[in-house]
Amino acid sequence: MTTDPLALRELEIFQALQLLEEYDLVVIGGYAVNAYALPRFSVDCDIVVRDKKQANAIEHDLLKNGYKKENPLQGELYAGSFFRYEKQLENEFIVSIDLLFGKVTDRLTGVIFSADWIFENSKVRQLKGKTITKQLNVRIINIDALIVMKAISCRATDIRDVFMLFPAAQEKEWIRSEISKHYDLKDRVSKILAKVTSKQFRDGLSGVYGYVDSKTFDRHMKAVMSLEGEPPTQQSPSLP
Repeated sequence: MTTDPLALRELEIFQALQLLEEYDLVVIGGYAVNAYALPRFSVDCDIVVRDKKQANAIEHDLLKNGYKKENPLQGELYAGSFFRYEKQLENEFIVSIDLLFGKVTDRLTGVIFSADWIFENSKVRQLKGKTITKQLNVRIINIDALIVMKAISCRATDIRDVFMLFPAAQEKEWIRSEISKHYDLKDRVSKILAKVTSKQFRDGLSGVYGYVDSKTFDRHMKAVMSLEGEPPTQQSPSLP
């Protein structure tokens, strides 16, 4: 058995998701990114269910398997309707699961995504680990909806994820439309582009995802620049 602390954490998350496979849930956040981009390590797993009744049933199973319910700290990504569960592993490292029910509220912006919206924009996909070879079929938020959520939150890690995800985006116009419905599109695009074009961005990206060669980096940069959309067509002045 591996003694790598990162692999042990990831293995525990995969085992927890297997434990919960009977439930109707959707994986969002960092582990959802791994279904579409180069896998990256995440210290926690974020899952969404439709209501508190199902959340309570999941809680029962997690508590039986060594997890403890914790009070989320100030400054966390989410606000409102969610619970956090943590488990201490043999090496004293902690894994955590954020269980969100009914809706997902972004603490930074106050934007709310309903559980119905998340379920409508999800399907069963294969989840792969970064440090382990284990694979798992689980319902995961669609890539376009994941980009929308991360573009609105716009933390440094979210912007890195948007950068890595965007070449695989399916409907860019839908992404722009959904961001606009929830927040100021121009503001989010401006923040993302300022970050990805900064001198420090590539080093930070490699620190999370591993080495990204120049060809791949340029391809992703070109893709994410298209988030801004096509410039308006200049119309010729009407003749008198």
